[in-house]
Amino acid sequence: MVKDVEMAAGRDYHDPPPAPLIDSEELTQWSFYRALIAEFIATLLFLYVTVLTVIGYRVQTDPLKNTVDPDCGGVGILGIAWAFGGMIFILVYCTAGISGGHINPAVTFGLFLGRKVSLVRAVMYMVAQCLGAICGCGLVKGFQKSYYNTYGGGANELQDGFNKGTGLGAEIIGTFVLVYTVFSATDPKRNARDSHVPVLAPLPIGFAVFMVHLATIPITGTGINPARSFGAAVIYNKDKAWDDQWMFWVGPFIGAAIAAIYHQYILRAGAMKGLGSFRSNA
Repeated sequence: MVKDVEMAAGRDYHDPPPAPLIDSEELTQWSFYRALIAEFIATLLFLYVTVLTVIGYRVQTDPLKNTVDPDCGGVGILGIAWAFGGMIFILVYCTAGISGGHINPAVTFGLFLGRKVSLVRAVMYMVAQCLGAICGCGLVKGFQKSYYNTYGGGANELQDGFNKGTGLGAEIIGTFVLVYTVFSATDPKRNARDSHVPVLAPLPIGFAVFMVHLATIPITGTGINPARSFGAAVIYNKDKAWDDQWMFWVGPFIGAAIAAIYHQYILRAGAMKGLGSFRSNA
């Protein structure tokens, strides 16, 4: 009986066609620019709330500032991780129907490799995300300039005691977890096959961000989002943040590429489908 249901579901399901590599018609559609605005605002809000949380934690744990309760440890790493994961949950939920709720160039890159978005959309999304991140950090600095400069501006840097290989590996694996979760949570085949299992996509994506932050904050401060790292580096503008910046682009892009290949060509058997189609045509 179960097998019959699965076969029926398989007959009813059809993969959506892949996005064109270059779709110039998108540039003439208002929905495309609306999506860019959504990505810009979402990334701005993401950086504003999360960087404020990081700076607030450092102020609370500074013995020179925390004169009210010396034993207070602030929100801690757990609170910072919740801020990042919670904001992603909220913002993906709000923007998924407009732009897809990427809010991260690595996610956009992974979805581009999976043929979910065109090259034009992918590039413009990344630009909007980076601009949003810069503006979000700019707002934080504008409101709390002294704290911003004193407590690191929320910039991602490789922490003391770790080498660059460890930092790069942490960014690759962390981004793999995130992008793999994005593919799994938004897989239309899974929704058709496992309709009895309700999936609220923003929830697992937010939890993935939360869990990765718990693991990698002590190593790199957790990037897994090139726009987040770039925006903070631009506004903070210190040598250390720029020296480590490559790590927060190379690592996430490699992790996103591995996740896209793993999901599309191994779990979804895209390679076997392509080979089967080639053989049938031959």
